Amino acid sequence: MYSKMKVKGIKEVKGNRWMSRVMPLFLCLLAFGFCACSESDDEENEFADWKARNDSYFNEVYNRAKGTSGEWKTFITWSKNEEMATAASDHIVVQVLEQGSGSGSPLYTDSVRIHYSGRLIPSTSYSNGYEFDKSWTGTFNPVVSKPYTSKVSDFVDGFSTALQHMHIGDHWRVYIPYPLGYGISDNGTIPAYSTLVFDLILVAYNHPGAGVPNW
Repeated sequence: MYSKMKVKGIKEVKGNRWMSRVMPLFLCLLAFGFCACSESDDEENEFADWKARNDSYFNEVYNRAKGTSGEWKTFITWSKNEEMATAASDHIVVQVLEQGSGSGSPLYTDSVRIHYSGRLIPSTSYSNGYEFDKSWTGTFNPVVSKPYTSKVSDFVDGFSTALQHMHIGDHWRVYIPYPLGYGISDNGTIPAYSTLVFDLILVAYNHPGAGVPNW
């Protein structure tokens, strides 16, 4: 009798030890599952009805620009003419924040030096829109912040369109509909169907083969 009770007791001890080892792991996995679901739910809420919200947002900005003049402008994408550009999404919208003194504009084949920051439309967690990229680190200072250098042709169509209408020193807020941005596919932290909003400053530009101007 004693022997059987002792064996039973040993089995119970081993069982308790196994449970003490497995239970924390189980609880961690359970917590991770809840966390993952929570993050997924947050993301879904952040970008719920994202296409419809972006269509509505851009159309509102486009109609505002078409109904006013002065600081608000619309431009047809560089890749289409007036006959082809029948939809609002064939255009970009520009709000002129500061007017430069330059006379010419970059061509599609030119290189540019620019300052920029890009964000999405306002959403649940980002009242000013999520900032997904910018050309500087820290606090922006036009005197010491180094401009980003690239070819006009390297950017999405909406961004390239804006550059081809800018003069040196121009500071624009550019609204780009998703067909002229990253389209119907996710791009890094940018969800599909995203209207892109850029603050953009043209510092300098140069033609192919010419020396890049100092900034």
